[in-house]
Amino acid sequence: MGNYSVLVIDFETTGLSPDYGDRAIEIGATLIQNNHIVDRFQSLINPGRRISSFISDYTGITNQMLKKAPPADEVMQRFVVFMADHHLVAHNASFDRRFLDAELCRIQSSRKQEFACSMLLSRRVYPDAPSHNLGSLIQYRNIQTDGVFHRALADAEMTARLWISMINDLKERYRLGCAPFELLQKISRMKKGLVPDYLEKVSGNNSK
Repeated sequence: MGNYSVLVIDFETTGLSPDYGDRAIEIGATLIQNNHIVDRFQSLINPGRRISSFISDYTGITNQMLKKAPPADEVMQRFVVFMADHHLVAHNASFDRRFLDAELCRIQSSRKQEFACSMLLSRRVYPDAPSHNLGSLIQYRNIQTDGVFHRALADAEMTARLWISMINDLKERYRLGCAPFELLQKISRMKKGLVPDYLEKVSGNNSK
């Protein structure tokens, strides 16, 4: 249970919801094995339309860049292979989950694995952080960054480093020999106040 893979993903998109026709314009993913980053995936995605100046300014992705990018079906076919059966993680996972499912549906595919949300987990692991957005948490934990945000691979990389940090801190704080994915999912859904006692109990049971 201690040695498992996690695939951290991030999308840049034309807007906030695929339910309103928004599309992915970039995907980035970082593979973690044994709490180390071991592989990466990145591609721009041609959404078949122009993007707004707001999105272009926000992401740094231009219409000219997307015009040269491969179409979504080609990118997602490659990503399905890369995704394999790895556990999935994203910061504010509900956003990335909706876009992943929508783009997979377009190629008649789907995922079997569930997501864990690094933002929800961070609220349990770092309740005293001034903010739980990705940039603030990276600064709060003094995690090294190249300063690039709102590009898919850069954000996936930062989220992966945050995920590794949270696991290491949990292991140290609660004397856990391992931090199974299912445990992290569970505590991210628990009320914050219940988490310390629950993890103390888990640690005690594991030491017997």
